[in-house]
Amino acid sequence: MKDSPALVLNADYRPLSYFPLSVWSWQEAVKAVFMDRVAIVSEYDRFVHSPSMKMKLPSVIALKQYIPPKRRPAFTRFNVFLRDRFSCQYCAQVFPTQELTFDHIIPRCRGGRATWDNVVTACTTCNLRKGSRLPHEVGMMPLHWPARPSSELLQEHGRCYPPNYLHQSWRDFLYWDSELDPV
Repeated sequence: MKDSPALVLNADYRPLSYFPLSVWSWQEAVKAVFMDRVAIVSEYDRFVHSPSMKMKLPSVIALKQYIPPKRRPAFTRFNVFLRDRFSCQYCAQVFPTQELTFDHIIPRCRGGRATWDNVVTACTTCNLRKGSRLPHEVGMMPLHWPARPSSELLQEHGRCYPPNYLHQSWRDFLYWDSELDPV
């Protein structure tokens, strides 16, 4: 049963988030169904039982009340990596998160701050090479100048990184590698 999470869609039938993908445990999904907070869109072939009833586990649920997306995403390490698509902004290589760091365009020792428009994703090698110098001093200009991303941009970037688990019933709502029917 623990392998039966439910994809959570907003009331407009779009995922609440793509990265991390908005999923609830089967227990949370069943509770939300009984509290009449969600509509069941798709179900697994698995059942849960109580003394008085039997129900299929929901695989896709949609909230009944729309939750507007946050207008301004939080400044977090993960969101910076997601904005920069997990690639070093100096050498352009993609790395796993554990091999990525923040790089301050204007180093903190020179008055730079940890803000959206002063921090880029860097691999440890490039970060050490740049050190506490300015990009033009070391000839390392970032591929993309940093800026505050919109929530929509982060969602779009998140769609490029499907999770390890994708149930077949989720594909119509996620658009990852789904084959479209010819018109």
